[in-house]
Amino acid sequence: MQRGSEGMSFPRYPEYKDSGVEWLGEVPVHWVVGPLRWYATIQGGVAKGKSYSDDTPTVDLPYLRVANVQDGHVDLSSVNTVTVALSEVERYRLQPGDVLMNEGGDNDKLGRGTVWEGEIADCLHQNHVFAIRPNQYLLPYWLSMFTRSSAARSYFYLYSKQSTNLASISSSNVMSCPLPLPPTAEQRQILSFLDNETARIDALVEEQQRLIELLKEKRQAVISHAVTKGLDPDVPMKDSGVEWLGEVPAHWELKRLGDIVEFSQGKAHEPFVDADGEYICVNSRFVSTNGSSVKRCTKNLTPANKGDVLMVMSDLPNGRALARTFLVEQSDLYAVNQRVCRIRPVAASPLFLFYLLDRHPSLLFKDDGFNQTHLSGGDFTQLRLYLPPENEQSEIVKHLVSHTYQVDGLLVESHENIALLKERRSALISAAVTGKIDVRGWQPPAGSTATTEATRAEMV
Repeated sequence: MQRGSEGMSFPRYPEYKDSGVEWLGEVPVHWVVGPLRWYATIQGGVAKGKSYSDDTPTVDLPYLRVANVQDGHVDLSSVNTVTVALSEVERYRLQPGDVLMNEGGDNDKLGRGTVWEGEIADCLHQNHVFAIRPNQYLLPYWLSMFTRSSAARSYFYLYSKQSTNLASISSSNVMSCPLPLPPTAEQRQILSFLDNETARIDALVEEQQRLIELLKEKRQAVISHAVTKGLDPDVPMKDSGVEWLGEVPAHWELKRLGDIVEFSQGKAHEPFVDADGEYICVNSRFVSTNGSSVKRCTKNLTPANKGDVLMVMSDLPNGRALARTFLVEQSDLYAVNQRVCRIRPVAASPLFLFYLLDRHPSLLFKDDGFNQTHLSGGDFTQLRLYLPPENEQSEIVKHLVSHTYQVDGLLVESHENIALLKERRSALISAAVTGKIDVRGWQPPAGSTATTEATRAEMV
């Protein structure tokens, strides 16, 4: 017995046989296992840039590129056109029910097929996108679902050409992939089961994602209130003179950032980037990911010391990195790159400034939403701030460290829950499409109105 997304158990088939494929193992005795080419043909795509003579009738048509076919879904937000001869249109035209698959891509995503349902009329596809056309024995969504299984992942990994982060696979290897295939009625039943079960898991994932966003919002709200209003709700207040800030504690002093810190801009370390470098190159991505995206370098032109606050000075319109902060906790390790500045506190708590300056509204107002934002040194040094006395800064920091520690723990727990749910989803798909569980007796929950994979399969 194996369990579904809510703990329900599913039986195994009464009889199994050896599939003859090591990574596939046993399959139900009435299933057929054969290469994909038994059940489908593959259509090559059009190569962009092909030239035609002046007397050749041509037409411009939309076509799907590798960028449109990503990780098991079709992204139609940006579809380009290509010029082809009228006589070649049928050769490259997509048909509803084609399963699209990229020739190359990320190692962990290569081979994930997605069903084309004819969203765009007269749509072609690039030569780096395979269009696999199933026959009457293979439902398109069965093939798409199988490509998401661990068994298929093993095949594509073994038979693709691997590089550092990318892989590619030939059309002949795609069509040689062993495919476990039950009768079409059973395919529909399994697809319907998976659609309902994975929808339940996806709903739980969405709940966790919403919780993460709420926790982040609460975390930021607590920080913003503490560094602009303090911790005492009964303290006398005064008008700050800043519309977005409103009132601040009456005893807080107005300062320019340049009067309480030493300010320096980073230097270009790109010529010295080396995976084995001694120093961490602090660029905008490093700061915006809180140090999880790391590049190293062999020279340190702008060293950062413990207690320095590093901030991003440049970002794309509406970017999430602009004015993000990173607190340095170890000297002689970080090299501050260009478009990042080093703020060295002289008359303020480093951790208080780290909280106060992160995504500071006065800096974010420089982003017009249309052009890349480049904050100047003056934008930082002339920044006006209301600061509490140092002892009050320490109290606020203690409060925020405690609060953020608790919230961060809940965030870690939610991310772990999402990872476990996704693992469960993947395991369930793999078990169903390789016959490790028998769901022929499964019935959809009463009142279910979700569009099932089986219904979509009938549509194409």
